[in-house]
Amino acid sequence: MRKVEILQALENLNNALDRLSEAVKTAKTDLEIDGTIQRFEFSFELFWKTLKLILKYYGVECNNPRTCIKEAFRNGLIDDDEIFLDMLEDRNLTSHIYDKQTANEIFERIKKFYTAKLFETVRKIESKI
Repeated sequence: MRKVEILQALENLNNALDRLSEAVKTAKTDLEIDGTIQRFEFSFELFWKTLKLILKYYGVECNNPRTCIKEAFRNGLIDDDEIFLDMLEDRNLTSHIYDKQTANEIFERIKKFYTAKLFETVRKIESKI
């Protein structure tokens, strides 16, 4: 694992988060909300896989989102594992079940909490790399 791979992963993640942020700000219709949820799913996937790369760089193995989140918390990459575990749960809900009320509730969490927390955490990680 080379540092350049981590930097590329962070750049890709930042691009995805920018697109998520744009969607969150403009989503009004059901279709736009669904698109925002899709962008969240994609961004979260990139997030945990970036954590996996960074942890591997430091000699820590993890093979699934839950384990990577817990290891990232233990290793000081993230400061709150619970919100990321909540994101994982919501990502799983949106990926496997569609219910309009649940989708709207998850959209509100993406809008109010998740997007900002992802940006904040990526900035923190970038300052350590």
